[in-house]
Amino acid sequence: MGNDKIPGQQFQVSDNQVRNSAGGYVFQVDSINRLKRYLVLGSESGSYHANGRELGLQNLKSLTELIKDGRGKEVIDIIREYSVEGRCAKQTTIVYCLAVCARFHDGNHSEKYVQTRREAYRILPQVCRIPTDLFQFVKFCEDVSKGIDTKTGWGRAHRKAIRNWYLEKAGRRLAFLVTKYKQRNDWSHKDLLKLCHPKVGNDKSSHAVVFKYIIKGFEETKAFVESRENYPSMDQELSTTYGLLNAVNDATAIGNNADLSFSEKEDKIINLIKNYDLVREHLPTQLLTSRKVWHALMFKMPMNALIRNLGKMSSLKMFEDIDGHNGNEIAFTICEWLQDDERLHKAKIHPFNVLLALKTYERGRGELGSNTWPVNKQIVAALNNTFYKSFKHVTPTNKRYLLGIDVSGSMAYSGCVGSSLITPREASAAMAMVALKTEEFAQPMAFSRELVPLNINKDMSLQEVVKATSQLMFGSTDCAQPMLYAMKNRIPVDVFIVYTDNDTWVGDIHPFAALQDYRRKMNLPDAKLIVCAMTSSGFTIADPNDPGMLDIVGFDSSAPEIIKNFALESLG
Repeated sequence: MGNDKIPGQQFQVSDNQVRNSAGGYVFQVDSINRLKRYLVLGSESGSYHANGRELGLQNLKSLTELIKDGRGKEVIDIIREYSVEGRCAKQTTIVYCLAVCARFHDGNHSEKYVQTRREAYRILPQVCRIPTDLFQFVKFCEDVSKGIDTKTGWGRAHRKAIRNWYLEKAGRRLAFLVTKYKQRNDWSHKDLLKLCHPKVGNDKSSHAVVFKYIIKGFEETKAFVESRENYPSMDQELSTTYGLLNAVNDATAIGNNADLSFSEKEDKIINLIKNYDLVREHLPTQLLTSRKVWHALMFKMPMNALIRNLGKMSSLKMFEDIDGHNGNEIAFTICEWLQDDERLHKAKIHPFNVLLALKTYERGRGELGSNTWPVNKQIVAALNNTFYKSFKHVTPTNKRYLLGIDVSGSMAYSGCVGSSLITPREASAAMAMVALKTEEFAQPMAFSRELVPLNINKDMSLQEVVKATSQLMFGSTDCAQPMLYAMKNRIPVDVFIVYTDNDTWVGDIHPFAALQDYRRKMNLPDAKLIVCAMTSSGFTIADPNDPGMLDIVGFDSSAPEIIKNFALESLG
């Protein structure tokens, strides 16, 4: 990595390449492509960090360069596209970029900055789809403004955009959002409305009702609505909007009513859940200790939420037959849902994330916090089946893969950064299975005394794959070996992936030089290399100027999507 001159890199495969400081040719990464990297990875350097990186203008030079060059509209179009299509690993990153576009200037306030701000605010509802995102956007806008000119950033355009975020939503949907997501980042809906001044006059529209509820509370909202002369025949939108607000208020009142027994409270809350589709966030905390309430909630839970709450439901002994509670029947229902192909297809949960949920549940306690639960064997078996069923719902990339898997003993010593309950050996086995089961060409190799074929196939279980990777004599993890092997054996590969823990030893040739050699000799200029160092907190092998190289530092629930997106398109 410190070589002044690296063998095998004295060639140019494209007019878009430039000679780097070591004498080799690499692709020139322009500001637009560095921005795309940042949106997807949270970094301009070709590295994704599972434990995150601090946001700040100092780490986002590409965006400010583009805005200064008058390319703000182009930037906004990319932000919108990447957000709507879900290409970004972290929502925080894309919200921050939008905030920079909305607030950035260099003191001149020229037309190009005005146009960029206008476009940023125009797409605000498409990027910030829930209040959590909106609160984060407001915080980032203030942070950016203070970093530039010490102002708070609440100008006319900002107020109008925040106001329109509320006004553009249907009344019932808005009521649901403001009651589910009440505050974040030291901001609340009341704070935002007081600053953006929505104007609805004395009109008893659904929006006026929601705004009255946010600012004045439910009792004044009730008087406001019921003062209508034609209150009994209010329109459908207003009726459903007010009905939801009333139900949320009733839920709070039920929880605070000392004259009601816990059983009476349960029955009343369950009726509200069934009639108004209330969710967990709408309910009093004390009622979230009720098995009956969770039973009512589970029927409307999306698959992701259901899996996320299995530990909580088990902690309440929801899957046990006690006190007249038919837990076995509930467990049977949950197990059926977990293995239902239609639900799995709709949720599109990646097998790695199912494995993470399985490991968390069977451990009997959360990765964070103090919650513990009795482990239900039926649920464990169902999650195990869900893991295998989820493979067929992975969309293939139709790329050719060569997988270099570290088989050293240290791969089983500790958990991945970002997914501490899964060892690098298990994670690499699961990802190898994804490639074998979904892609037409995927060749697994092992880092042993040299790079050697790994005898695994798509019909093997996870345990069998893990066992196969733990029975080889291991050697150094030379990340150039996959390209050298494929070059020597004339194997056409679109994407090389190296899975290791923290051992990224470099041999006689640097990986990026080996990749360039491979591209030239095989006439595959778009061949890519991904190196996943699963227990590392900071390393780099990727050349930041090469759009075909990616470092993944750690390995979390977003990593599989990062790998897929990188395989499908350049993040250069």
